[in-house]
This record gives sequence, C-alpha cells and structure tokens, in this order.
Amino acid sequence: MVSISALLHDHGFVVVPRVVSGELLREAEERLETLNLSGAGTRNLLEHEWCRSLAVFIRNHPALADCIRPTSVAVQCTYLDKSPLRNWRVAFHQDVAVPTAHRSHHPELGAWSEKEGHLFVQAPVSLLTQLLAVRVHIDPATTSNGPLRLIPGTHNSGRVTPAQIQQARSTVEEVVCSAQPGDVLLMRPLILHASSKGTVPVRRRVLHFLFAPPDPGYDIQWQYAV
Repeated sequence: MVSISALLHDHGFVVVPRVVSGELLREAEERLETLNLSGAGTRNLLEHEWCRSLAVFIRNHPALADCIRPTSVAVQCTYLDKSPLRNWRVAFHQDVAVPTAHRSHHPELGAWSEKEGHLFVQAPVSLLTQLLAVRVHIDPATTSNGPLRLIPGTHNSGRVTPAQIQQARSTVEEVVCSAQPGDVLLMRPLILHASSKGTVPVRRRVLHFLFAPPDPGYDIQWQYAV
C-alpha cells in the first residue's frame, strides 16, 4: 500500500479519513455556529483557543505524523462556509500569500495586502514548498456542493502563469475532493485547485489550517505560531 506521505509527495494532496473524532467535530461545529460573521467565513480563527487546540491535535495526530513535521506551527486557520446563501466559484489558482505580523523590505517578498485587518504577502517558492494546508471537513464534500478540484502533480511546477494553468488543465485530469465529516485533505499550497458553485441547497463547511516552519526566513514573522 502506498503511504500517505508518498501520495502527498507525488500528487500534492491526499485525503485522510476520520482524523477528527465525532466529539471534536461536534465541538468545532458548535463553536463555529457562535461566530458573528459578515461574509462566508473568516481568516482569523486562530484567535480562538478552541481552534488553537484543534491545530495542536492535528499536528500530533499519528495518522499525519509522516506529513506534518513535529516542529511545524499552525500560522493560520480559515473558515469557509459555502451555502445556498453564500455560494461562490473559484478558478484554478495557487495559494501564494502568507500571513505576516509586519511589513518588511525583503526583495523576495511582494504584493502586500491587508485582509480582515491582517497583513499578507506573496512568498517565494522556496518557502511555499515548505507549507502544508490541512482542510478539516465539517460537512460532506460531494460533487454537487462545490468541493475542491485539484490537478495532481502541479505542486512541483513552481509559480505558474495563466498559460501554464490552461496547459495543465488540458493535459492532466482534475480530481474532485470528495470527503466525509472529520476527513482531512492535506495539500501543498502550490497545487492548482479550484471549486465550483454548489448546485444543491446544503452547506459545505471547511476549516483550512496552514502549517509552516517556525522560522520562515525572509524577514517574515508569523502573527500566530501554534
């Protein structure tokens, strides 16, 4: 049997079933329902102690030990709540922006932005390849409620251009990420991924954790390092 770490290395993603237990999942769902959101989610869940505890649980989970380094820290958790009231589509792209506590003038950083009161910057490939996203599914992800779609292997292409995205789409078959509550998707941020609008009136809620080395270099300082 091919290992989880080998699948992540080769394809840039892997779904690991039943990582978050029913009790932990119910607690997360209850906490999420108390959030006062103005949109379809938030990027700042690590402000909450329950979310930081969940990040520690994920990092220490034995099923993920070969993929998440014990020295890694959670630097962000984004909540995404796709529903009939807040439905959206996202074209194929890479995740290249990282949160940072302050601005700097390092020459390899660029495209600074502010989202929900926090700074983000586009990081160099040498840092992005060290990051790992862990998406915890609160609801089932099916072909009809706007799941993530990924193009395997594209995490090894570095930063890509729009033309390269089109070429990848025409030469590599995309994979739909189907999952059950408590399953996690491990993915490299540089993998090309997208999602369509949901076509059925159900929710698709996800907690998107970003794990990184504690010292990222490039004069970046994490605002959160759990």
